[in-house]
Amino acid sequence: MDRPREVGGAPQCRVENRPLIIFLGAGMAKGDAAYRSVGWIGIGRMGHAMAERLAKAGADLTVWNRTRAKAEPLSALGAKVAADVTELAACDVVFVMVSTWKDVEAVIAGPGGLLSGGGATKPKLVVECSSISLEGSAQLREILRARGIELLAAPVSGNAKVIKAGRLSFVCSGPRRAFDVALPILRMIASSASYVGEGELARIVKICHNVFLGVVTQSLAEITVLAQKAGVPRHAFLAFMNDSVMGSTFSRYKTPAFVNLDFRVTFTPELLRKDLDLGLDAGQRFGVPMPLASITRDIVQTMIGRGMADKDFAQLLVLQAQASGVELAPENAQVDDGLGG
Repeated sequence: MDRPREVGGAPQCRVENRPLIIFLGAGMAKGDAAYRSVGWIGIGRMGHAMAERLAKAGADLTVWNRTRAKAEPLSALGAKVAADVTELAACDVVFVMVSTWKDVEAVIAGPGGLLSGGGATKPKLVVECSSISLEGSAQLREILRARGIELLAAPVSGNAKVIKAGRLSFVCSGPRRAFDVALPILRMIASSASYVGEGELARIVKICHNVFLGVVTQSLAEITVLAQKAGVPRHAFLAFMNDSVMGSTFSRYKTPAFVNLDFRVTFTPELLRKDLDLGLDAGQRFGVPMPLASITRDIVQTMIGRGMADKDFAQLLVLQAQASGVELAPENAQVDDGLGG
């Protein structure tokens, strides 16, 4: 491996034939030569937290959301709130963080969407952060290319709490020059960004990530219920797991939900089901059997069918307990989520 080198203040390590991973610094000042006006589409749980970090970092930021009231609080941090999404066409770079490909297509190319103004004003770059299919991403790239706009596919790993803790990660694909343009802005939002290559490769990485998320959560639910039914308190079992070689950032920040049954939404069962479906579709496309993903998808569907769709997907623990004849109660134990509060 080459020795780390400093590029634009961010240490980089390149491993031959492997992705470039950049660990990002504290951000950039308005005086930075690379500074650009930024538009933001989508102020949901994730979008709000990401745009908030941009605003706090001093970005020249304009935000838009279908429900304007969700975007209004960002104005107190210096962000401009657009009345119409077409206003963001005047920004140099536009980020998109919405739920599905249909939402992405609507806000970018649909009637009244970003590109519907018909004028010469258009962004130079769209950074699309939603979890969408490879086919949808490729279609978006063609829509933008026809208008002379570059696309950086940049899905993320983390939830709103992870964003606030400064632990979000981007995985990016598209033209390398687009990644270089976006990098100073990504620095304001996240702790790291991985550039994995051209085209839609970031989408398959994100799909793989979220399939793993579902499978790991189901596995963690199974072993936690097994330990409890054998007489081990959940907080004691998970404390051991988190301190073992099997522990992870993910197991730590799901521990409060598993121990104290705090299922406030970080990621909904419907969104997890969508990503599992994307993963299974990719498995079929590339000829990769995915039995664990398939089983997990059916379990998530069962959870939704039982009316457990309005809270966090960590309710997989509840479904597993019900199937095991275990009655869960909050343990009201103080546990660390590993995110510094």
